[in-house]
Amino acid sequence: MNGRLTRRTVLRGLGVTMALPWLECMSPAARAAARVAGAAAGAPPVRLAFVFMPNGVNYDAWLPAAGATPEAFTLSPTLEPLAAVREHVNVITGLTLHKARANGDGPGDHARSSASFLTGQQARKTAGNDIRNGVSIDQVAAMDIGKATRLASLELGCEHGPQAGNCDSGYSCAYSSNISWRDESTPMPKIVDPAAAFERLFGDATQAAAAAERISRRQSVLDFVLAESRSLRASLGPADGRKLDQYESGVRDLEQRIERARAEAAPLKAPSMPVPEGIPESTSAHMDLMFDLLALAFQTDVTRVGTLMLAVDGSNRTFPEIGVRDGHHHLSHHQGNEDMIEKIRRIDRYHVERFARFVRALATTPEGEGTLLDNTLVMFGGGISDGNRHNHEDLPILLAGRGGGAVRTGRLVRTPRETPLCNLYLTMLERAGCGRESFADSTGVLDLT
Repeated sequence: MNGRLTRRTVLRGLGVTMALPWLECMSPAARAAARVAGAAAGAPPVRLAFVFMPNGVNYDAWLPAAGATPEAFTLSPTLEPLAAVREHVNVITGLTLHKARANGDGPGDHARSSASFLTGQQARKTAGNDIRNGVSIDQVAAMDIGKATRLASLELGCEHGPQAGNCDSGYSCAYSSNISWRDESTPMPKIVDPAAAFERLFGDATQAAAAAERISRRQSVLDFVLAESRSLRASLGPADGRKLDQYESGVRDLEQRIERARAEAAPLKAPSMPVPEGIPESTSAHMDLMFDLLALAFQTDVTRVGTLMLAVDGSNRTFPEIGVRDGHHHLSHHQGNEDMIEKIRRIDRYHVERFARFVRALATTPEGEGTLLDNTLVMFGGGISDGNRHNHEDLPILLAGRGGGAVRTGRLVRTPRETPLCNLYLTMLERAGCGRESFADSTGVLDLT
């Protein structure tokens, strides 16, 4: 591998393209040029991620205790899993998704919740093919910062959902099953199979036959790029050599876990529901894999924009791993039943645990002079506040990461009641360098400094 090593350097092999993690040797030339221009030098890019959880939460167990201050607050029972990473996370209250409300359209809060979550638009109430929504914030970002990466954006999910038909009180299933929208009538399909997501990240679509051959032989992606990797390694210093070792080990581990997931998905016993190839039986394993793939996509700069739906809105998934065998949607309509409320709180805490694991992974991945999380903003939440009430104000929202140093974390950020959720999105766009004057019903940016 000859010439100057840059951020766009990749390792190429048989039907495979792999971007490299951020290495120290990529910085000097950029730093020198930036010093001449008087700009910040060698800074890694800012990434944006949006994680959606369905069905609302038990808000009483989510909200930090009354009287808490921005700098000194006790994590609520649901948010306790954030304890190890709380310095990296802001808890934001007061945000509202007005277009998820009926506004004259009658029932259908779940469909509207997911449809408007990233678009801030009122979805047309129809179960036909004349759906209409709006462009989602991730796709607005992808139009700008997506031009610098191999994939403009990455859409992931942990539960399949139908794309047509009536799924919620006269709303098309397309609304409940998607949060990312390219335009008002085109949802961006999410990848649910972790093996397919891995292929999306590292497979070369122009050489599909070679990719199929690699899978059939169960050889590692790294085997195909080994020669160039060795050539590159000879030019690296000790610190970058260790980073490359860590990166390659992580990729190999992911591929091995995905292959194990394939085996799990094809048991002799008949499953209670169709299980797509490559999806683990364990919900935790599935969610963690998708989070890890998103982290890997950011680490390698394959993309700088990602979304992850933990489930479709209205999902009635069960959680036997945590002793909850009742459906999630069913439990969310608890009507004050204490047993159902306790189970909902368990599910809410479980979702936060998975998110906390992701935050910790980003926070322990070195990049530049800091970590991957330092250069990322990850929003976690949903378009329904309390699942029993189906309200859309005071949404359960978390924001992790410092966005390149522009966001102060570890705080409780109280915004005035009815502050548009889109104000947060406008702020995230600004921090990623693709600012807009407005987005949907935004009224301004949030003060997160």
